[in-house]
Formats: sequence, structure tokens, C-alpha cells
Amino acid sequence: MHISRRIALAVSAVALAVSMGAAHAASHSEMKKVIIGTEGAYPPFNNLESDGSLVGFDIDIAKALCDEMKVECEFVTQDWDGIIPALLAGKFDAIIASMSITEERKEKVDFTNKYYNTPPAIAVPKDSTITEATDAALAGKMLGAQSSTTHSNYAEEKLPSAELKLYPTPDEYKLDIGSGRIDAVIDDVIVLGEWLKTDDGACCKLLGTLTPDLVINGEGAGIAIRKGETELRDMFNAAIVAIRENGTYKTINDKYFDVDVYGE
Repeated sequence: MHISRRIALAVSAVALAVSMGAAHAASHSEMKKVIIGTEGAYPPFNNLESDGSLVGFDIDIAKALCDEMKVECEFVTQDWDGIIPALLAGKFDAIIASMSITEERKEKVDFTNKYYNTPPAIAVPKDSTITEATDAALAGKMLGAQSSTTHSNYAEEKLPSAELKLYPTPDEYKLDIGSGRIDAVIDDVIVLGEWLKTDDGACCKLLGTLTPDLVINGEGAGIAIRKGETELRDMFNAAIVAIRENGTYKTINDKYFDVDVYGE
């Protein structure tokens, strides 16, 4: 009886060990693939091409980070307005979409350290009478911005004399300023600068770079993850450091830009 009980206990212990090992393996296997949410409408950082491929700085950085972490990357596109709710609902594991690290967003999600930091700017038509990127100069003018962004928040707080018109993506405000329906646009200086180099951007010019506000504009662009997922955050942070040190970041940066977008 005593021997049978010992055998039963031994079998139970083995079963428990196997069960725990399987659970650990399952947990580990989950980190073999990271599903990344991105907008796909914010060139040159992320853009969905007509053939269905995703391109841009965010995408290349994401792939480099996944390579460094030795995990498979899978991308999912998501409209900007719903990108944080989609993360929280489990549609993907992380957002890599030029999302600024702000206190407001930190209430909903956790962030990695920044992977780039560039200031906002204003662009106007080439024949515009607006001469400065100031609230006074923009008084009564129609200013376009993408909704739910730090740039639209900046316009509301720092440029209240302008009439703000919000758009779901930059594509719409670019059409409107090109056709004369709005007087100016606000966005990231790199986004505007790269657009101005294209045929569609030939209508306009950069008026000036704005001084970022830390509360509004945040600490730079980071990777958003669900709260409490510290292992994934730490993996991304270590990978950001690694690609900065091994030259991969510079290679990707120089593919898209003639300045270092990492910032101070």
C-alpha cells in the first residue's frame, strides 16, 4: 500500500513536471512570433503599397528588431484612430507606427524606449501669404492635421487662432492643400519634407519647424505594447540598443533620410 502510494506520487510528480514543461514551452513559443500593428498610411515611415506590401522606416526597423530578437514578424494594418483599441483587444502584440510616447497614451499602454524623435512642422502652398509658423501668422487660416495625433493636439493647444480641420490620414489633407481647400498643414517635419520632394508635394513648401512641447509631442516615437507585458518590452528595448550599436539602425536611417532621426 505504501509502495503503491509512492509510485502514485512519483507518477503525479512526473505528470506535473511534464505539464509545467509544456506550459513553459508554450509560453516560450508565443515569443517566437510577434504580430505588429501599423497604419500603412504614413510615408516615409509606413505605407501600404498597391501590391499589398508594407514599406517604410517603421517597417524596416520592426524587421531588424525581430531579427535581433530571433522572432518572426507578422504585420497587420490598422486605421490610426482604432490602433490602440485593436492592440488592447489582442489583434496584435505591438504597435510600430511612429506613435509618440505621451503621458496620455501611457495611461492605456506601455512603451519601449524611443526609436526616433523628430519635430513637428508646418507646410503651406508655395504662393501662400503666410510667412511664419506662428499662431499669429495662422490666425483665421484653415490648418489641416491628421486626427488623434500629437500634431493635431499641438495645433489645438499652441495654434488656437487657426481653424483646425482634421483628417483620417495625411493623404486627405495633402489633397486638400494641393487643391487650395486649406491654407496650411501640420505634421512631422520628415513626413512633410519627404512629401514635398514628390510630384504631389510640388504644390507646397516647408514654412518652418515648430518647437516640440514635451507634454504634447512626447519623448519620441516608441513601440506600444499592452500594459504588464514587460518581457516583450524588455526584448524590444534590448534590440533597439543592439541595432543602434551594430550599425543596422544607421543603415536603415540612411536608406530613407539624410539626417539622423534618432534625435537627442
